[in-house]
Amino acid sequence: MISTETREIIVNGLWKQNPGVVQILGMCPLLAISNNVVNALSLGLATVFVMALSNLAVSLARNFIPHAIRIPVFILLVAVLVTAVDLFLHAYALSLYLVLGIFIPLIVTNCIVLARVEAFASKRSALHSLLDGTMMGLGLTAVLVVLGALREAIGKGTLFAGLDMALGPWAKDWVVHLAPGYDGLLIAILPPGAFIGLGLLIALRNVIEARRA
Repeated sequence: MISTETREIIVNGLWKQNPGVVQILGMCPLLAISNNVVNALSLGLATVFVMALSNLAVSLARNFIPHAIRIPVFILLVAVLVTAVDLFLHAYALSLYLVLGIFIPLIVTNCIVLARVEAFASKRSALHSLLDGTMMGLGLTAVLVVLGALREAIGKGTLFAGLDMALGPWAKDWVVHLAPGYDGLLIAILPPGAFIGLGLLIALRNVIEARRA
């Protein structure tokens, strides 16, 4: 049976304190990479990996880190994990790595990651910290994927375009064309489309919360 604390961590990460539509943190990668589903999902999963393991590492080491230098140590731990993700993508998904570009290294300074290791992992048990990092990462990934799907569908009329960059040439057949002959609405895949789409998601969440209340 799931404990009350565990359930609260899950709900907070996915809904109540969702980084993308509630805390409004990490806007740079959220808005820049969410122009299609594949890019959004790839960056989201990379962030989940970094957040989960950085929370775990900080929780395990918190009693050995002097309080005065905790932030530099936290950044160092996060940087090690981000470097591992960066090298993995460079080795096994070069095309995707080139698309994501600087946004993978920027996870090191992502305020979502640093906020969770400081506010949660540095004070809580290892398992709860691992769960918190995972749920917060998944909450952000969900927003990224929904926003990416919305922008790609409106902007290009497709879903999963570019999947071959992550999985190989055989995945090209997985691209879904929603409307034959649809040329797309350019603004949806440009920066203004990212702001409009995120605003709609935030508004939708607020409407749902208001009706529940």
